[in-house]
Amino acid sequence: MPQTPVPDRRTTVPHVIELAGAVRRHGTTTALGPLDLTVAEGEALAVTGPSGSGKSTLLNLVAGLDRPTEGSVTVAGTRLDGLGEHALARFRRERIGMVFQFFNLLDDLTVADNILLPAQLRGAGRRTAAARAEELMEQLGIARHARAHPGQLSGGERQRVAVARALVNRPALLLADEPTGALDSAAGEQVRELLTELHRGGQTVVLVTHDLELARACASRTVVLIDGQLARDDRTEAVR
Repeated sequence: MPQTPVPDRRTTVPHVIELAGAVRRHGTTTALGPLDLTVAEGEALAVTGPSGSGKSTLLNLVAGLDRPTEGSVTVAGTRLDGLGEHALARFRRERIGMVFQFFNLLDDLTVADNILLPAQLRGAGRRTAAARAEELMEQLGIARHARAHPGQLSGGERQRVAVARALVNRPALLLADEPTGALDSAAGEQVRELLTELHRGGQTVVLVTHDLELARACASRTVVLIDGQLARDDRTEAVR
């Protein structure tokens, strides 16, 4: 009797991101594309390239902050280019976490309240959200700063708060835009270790960076954009 073939797991891992023929134009200038790109669940992708290569445009399309001029963008099973503004905002709250170069924390809120904010905007119960925030603060080593304000923290500590805030709603996708760009070398190393740990834990990550050392340390795959086109797509040795 013939044996049933064993399925190749590489073909069964769902895609968190699917770009099909995605193009973004500003007037007569093409900022990105046409671009076909998929990112699998649990993958850590680093997007690199020179300034003006389309990295930020790609991130904005995946985050639903911008729309393609042509083609489609699908994230976590939802086609973003077909959603209205309110639906996009709700999708970002529920499915995407974002970390920025300059933290984007609210200085008049405590660390705990900064982390809680996305959960409250989503409508989570206060007790459930508080328990999740406490879990993340312990995991990221910032629990002792729960009642402090961002201005009282170092750059590395503020970025950890930003990561906790991005993760509080258990997003399908974590987007990080130059997360070490405003940090000194010691704090940058801490953030590299944190992103590596998150990837090891199964979090899908897309990291936009000029820092090739950061890309090598955190990502299992690196793509290079040049003039809005995919110039290279390299899979690296899995992060250990």
